[in-house]
Amino acid sequence: MNLEMIEAGWLSLLPPLIAITLALISKEVYSSLFLGVLTGMLVYCFRTGGNVLQAVTYTFDMIAAKIGENGYMIIFLVLLGSLVVVVTRSGGSNAYGQWAGKRIKNKVSAKLAASLLGLMIFVDDGFNCLTVGTVMRPITDKCKISREKLAYLLDATAAPVCIIAPISSWAVAVASEVEEAGGLNAFIRTIPYNLYAILTIVMVFFLSITDFDFGPMKKAEENREIEDVEAQKADAGVKNGTVPDLVIPILTLIACSILGMAYVGGYFEGRSFAEAIGENPTAGLTLGTFAALMAAMVMYVPRKLMGLREFMTGVVDGIKTMIPALLILILAWALGGVCREMIGTGLFVSNFVITANLPFSFLPAIVFAVAAFLSFSMGTAWGTFGILLPIVSMICVGTEGAAVLIPALGATLAGSVYGDHCSPISDTTILASTGAQCEHLKHVETQLPYATLVAVVCFAGYLVAGFVRNPWITVAASCLLLFLVFAAIYYIIGKNAAA
Repeated sequence: MNLEMIEAGWLSLLPPLIAITLALISKEVYSSLFLGVLTGMLVYCFRTGGNVLQAVTYTFDMIAAKIGENGYMIIFLVLLGSLVVVVTRSGGSNAYGQWAGKRIKNKVSAKLAASLLGLMIFVDDGFNCLTVGTVMRPITDKCKISREKLAYLLDATAAPVCIIAPISSWAVAVASEVEEAGGLNAFIRTIPYNLYAILTIVMVFFLSITDFDFGPMKKAEENREIEDVEAQKADAGVKNGTVPDLVIPILTLIACSILGMAYVGGYFEGRSFAEAIGENPTAGLTLGTFAALMAAMVMYVPRKLMGLREFMTGVVDGIKTMIPALLILILAWALGGVCREMIGTGLFVSNFVITANLPFSFLPAIVFAVAAFLSFSMGTAWGTFGILLPIVSMICVGTEGAAVLIPALGATLAGSVYGDHCSPISDTTILASTGAQCEHLKHVETQLPYATLVAVVCFAGYLVAGFVRNPWITVAASCLLLFLVFAAIYYIIGKNAAA
């Protein structure tokens, strides 16, 4: 689309607010997102003298544009959906579940295994959610862990580990936005100040080890049952595959995706590995997923584990399974495009930060709150820190705010990840629910209290950071506060249960 962006003021907040509110009230995501996009276009046309017909036309123009811009992501997702289906029908997932079930025999060990695997795959968050979900879902199902809990474990280890890993697509994106503050070196210095990522990972392991839950997640865990009917449906058409029938395609997927990202990004032409994997990660992931699908075909068809026709039927069925997630993603991309490119939601929020004129010691906490709100509204961490990081650098570099530059940059990243983590229109949230095969809005509802609890502690931590300006004291104080909050919740729940 070649339309110029306008500044719509407070009206720029309407599209995400309408989409999120309708989704939470109606429990129906597709129409809510579409109405959010249409609202944004109506605001644009209202401010530029257009009409309703133009707004409808612009809505579909934006959707079509986002399909084109994210073509590699769409191909990657449908190929991955195909891979999951053919591996499942080969019996590989079932065999792996039985093998792992002999070693992972309880909820605690299953949740720890999912969390550790999530931390190990730090190159890309969407890839993390889908891969870990595919591998761990048979095990968590057997241990009667709710799909909502698995989705939380996927979501709470994907973006948080990517945003503190120096070698990831996220690191390269952040470094490119803070060149004047030091580039990759500045990113590395923000890691101790990325309180949301650190505390979320701490919380994941605490919840896994203690088997403690509260809020909607507690209810989901208590209601978790694997019905015989579902088991029969899942087993229908499954072959007598072996553990390698799952492991080899997954290892091929991981290895070839990393090689694919390096190849597409020019690593073999002299660029550094960190730069290469951040150039076009989805193209590399697409190559890796195609290689894994081909590896599965070579393994299954010659052994007559699956016929060629049956294999290709699985490929098509896998594409069908991804259609609901793709529809949500495309509409979420379109909503983000309207907010960022058409009506200036990001500029409106960022101008608020600039004109507030509050003391620099409060800047990390303020930036965290603003980034969280903006990321939640637009459903994108990348879009949020892409807007705010240059502004924060501009405010702090060369002024008396230089002392809080790194804490403020860390707070920007942390707030961006929090908003992205719990937003129902975030692609990472959508992919986490897809990887766990959990109903999307149930995932949002069950993880929101956990994510928000950590965010509240982080806000307090950034108040400390603004005055103390020592990362290790900040982290220690935040961890202590999180522990005290947990102890209070545990005491209150235990007291209510006893009563």
